[in-house]
Amino acid sequence: MITWVFHNWERRLAAAAQNRIVRPFEWGLEWIEGLDDREQDVVGRLSAWATRAVENSEQFFALPPIDDYTLQGDRLTFPSAVTTPHAENNIVVSRYFPETSERGRKRAVVVLPQWNADAEGHVGLCRLLSRFGISALRLTLPYHDARMPPELRRADYIVSSNVGRTAQVCRQAVLDARRAIAWLARQGYESIGILGTSLGSCLAMLTAAHEPLVSAAALNHISPYFADVIWEGLSTEHVRAGLDGRIQLEALRHIWMPISPFPYLERVRGKHVLLVYARYDLTFPVTLSQLLVNEFHRRGIEHEVAVLPCGHYSTGITPFKWIDGLRLCRFLNKSL
Repeated sequence: MITWVFHNWERRLAAAAQNRIVRPFEWGLEWIEGLDDREQDVVGRLSAWATRAVENSEQFFALPPIDDYTLQGDRLTFPSAVTTPHAENNIVVSRYFPETSERGRKRAVVVLPQWNADAEGHVGLCRLLSRFGISALRLTLPYHDARMPPELRRADYIVSSNVGRTAQVCRQAVLDARRAIAWLARQGYESIGILGTSLGSCLAMLTAAHEPLVSAAALNHISPYFADVIWEGLSTEHVRAGLDGRIQLEALRHIWMPISPFPYLERVRGKHVLLVYARYDLTFPVTLSQLLVNEFHRRGIEHEVAVLPCGHYSTGITPFKWIDGLRLCRFLNKSL
């Protein structure tokens, strides 16, 4: 009965979202360096690219250093390491919430909100982190809010049925997060963590796996595979509709493996990791979340687990948002 109630509530909350569009399927080879738009064996060429990217992930997520950071008030901006066709998206926008206590000047967390978060998404969580004596830097993800070109109403260019673009823009988000972490280190922060929710959780995991400065990662709503969430999740049914009939899940899973947590689990060994999932989640299906938790356990990688008594969308509603927020903050307060 409880499952039925939560699942129906989740469907009603999901249905309230506006402007979902089924976009046409595209391979997006122009977004992948070294691939052209020839039609011959596109799946094979993208699969080979994905294999190389995972095997050489240090190079795939390599980050050129910069000095071009601008802080005005609480707004930090800097150029993205990836140049896209949309000028708005090429400048990273973030909000800085410094905590001025002695501990707060040493500890900071980069916060990555969920897909389609607006400008206020996770601002309350950043303020809660400040209450725990932790400074926070909240990033606007690529193609969100101020980074969204005028033709968009939703952040469709970071997750869509354009295969190559989705991979490249998620990579862009990881590099943006790494540049934000580099800035925090310049400010004198000695202990740096990362917190991500939903899509942000996936991106936070990739960042933690490739950024040596990250010592703690709070991953809020989790899956080992990027493709499977798109294929099975409630929130991405319109994206799945654009993929149907053009590519099989197994092929898509392999092509999107460079932006999936699964290949990089060993890279977070020795770091503090919190895995959070919701018992009645239809967007990040629970079987996928449990698969990731079981893989951490099977490999003996140290981690903590929290299971929320709600669904994906209902995580943002009282009292569940407080249960979630406090669990995330307590973990980071203990781990940093």
